[in-house]
Amino acid sequence: MSDTEAVLFANDAFYVAFANCDYDAMEDIWAKTGPVTCVHPGWRHLSGRDVVMESWQSILNHPDSENMQIRNPEAALFGDFAMVICYELLPPNAAVATNCFARMEGAWKMVHHQATLTTHPDAANDQLTPRLRLN
Repeated sequence: MSDTEAVLFANDAFYVAFANCDYDAMEDIWAKTGPVTCVHPGWRHLSGRDVVMESWQSILNHPDSENMQIRNPEAALFGDFAMVICYELLPPNAAVATNCFARMEGAWKMVHHQATLTTHPDAANDQLTPRLRLN
């Protein structure tokens, strides 16, 4: 598996954990050391693993991710750092997300997630290539 494929796989694992409300899987996806940050739509900036994981525990306890689709993920790698930009479609809303990963002990671990609601017309366009349909 190439590094790009491994990063996209880690990105997919994040969304599968989210869709399945699987806190244990979500916790495993995030880096256990180093700086960890997150910005959920409409939330303030969260910094620190404990605070970020508390936010995910709260979100996963109140799921609304039915029928979420992930489209057009694009991975960019910079040595042991990678980012994925993708669209999150949860009708009637769409968000553009930035997910950042660091290679730690041979595995790609999430160090940052930010999702921002978008009105960009391409977000809901059927022309976007589905990567992951979570329903």
